[in-house]
Amino acid sequence: MIRVTRDSFPFRETFTISRGSRTVAEVLTVTVTRDGVTGHGECVPYARYGESLDSVTDQIQGLPADITRDALQDALPAGAARNALDCALWDLEAKAAGKPAWDLAGLSALGPVTTAFTLSLDSPENMRAAAAKNAQRPLLKIKLGTPDDMPRLEAVRAGAPKSRIIVDANEGWTAEVYAELAPHLVALGVELVEQPLPAGDDDLLQEIERPLPVCADESCHDRATLAGLKGKYDMVNIKLDKTGGLTEALALKSEAEAQGFGIMVGCMVGSSLAMAPAVLVAQGAAITDLDGPLLLGADRDTPLRFEGSTVYPPDPALWG
Repeated sequence: MIRVTRDSFPFRETFTISRGSRTVAEVLTVTVTRDGVTGHGECVPYARYGESLDSVTDQIQGLPADITRDALQDALPAGAARNALDCALWDLEAKAAGKPAWDLAGLSALGPVTTAFTLSLDSPENMRAAAAKNAQRPLLKIKLGTPDDMPRLEAVRAGAPKSRIIVDANEGWTAEVYAELAPHLVALGVELVEQPLPAGDDDLLQEIERPLPVCADESCHDRATLAGLKGKYDMVNIKLDKTGGLTEALALKSEAEAQGFGIMVGCMVGSSLAMAPAVLVAQGAAITDLDGPLLLGADRDTPLRFEGSTVYPPDPALWG
């Protein structure tokens, strides 16, 4: 039996990126029960990719109740629907076998990873205050993506002078704006910029200087998208809601590494259930951004354990 339910998790504070603001994370929880064993998965349908809670629910409910994880890869495209069901099937397989999911995936035992902590787009004054509040965190991720971002970035650096910083423009810049900002990003110690240009216009990255690593987010979904990233990006951001689940995420990571891309593992903002399988992909990644639960005011009954910015592998009661 496959069951889909809707869950809402309030943000601690309003969360803003260049495309808009949210106060609640709306997610879909998928449970698969077979022979008395139940597996769980979660996805965050994303309007940027033409997804909604209704459309993703319909995709999942249109599948055979006994679908296998292998068959699922061809039954649905990469996206939120396949992700939630794929992760639920991984959890089901692990619990049925009495083995951890990492073992079934052929990985070594999991270790803790250090996650970035995201500061949402706001006024320079508010972003400086948020940075100062989180200045003890080793890695801050700054949401930017407007033509007047420099005051914001300078404010964050002033508020957290010792933290490492990466920035995410969420497709919000033009090539001209990025070319102008890039030297200042380097001067302020920014280590990485995510998706500076819209996915459909990122060929321009082949023509302009890239003085700091550029990471593909909206431009990178699954292995099929890798060919179009060569010469434009230095890293790829692997998110399970884009890859369509853990199965493809692990394959994408392996293939991207083989092609010379650096690895970042990210997330949509969801609960610990959404982050748990991504911890497997994050092992050994250059950058991990699995801070979704830290941005929420409520979480699953058995949440991931965070100590500051360190996230630990999931308890089997949560997933895997």
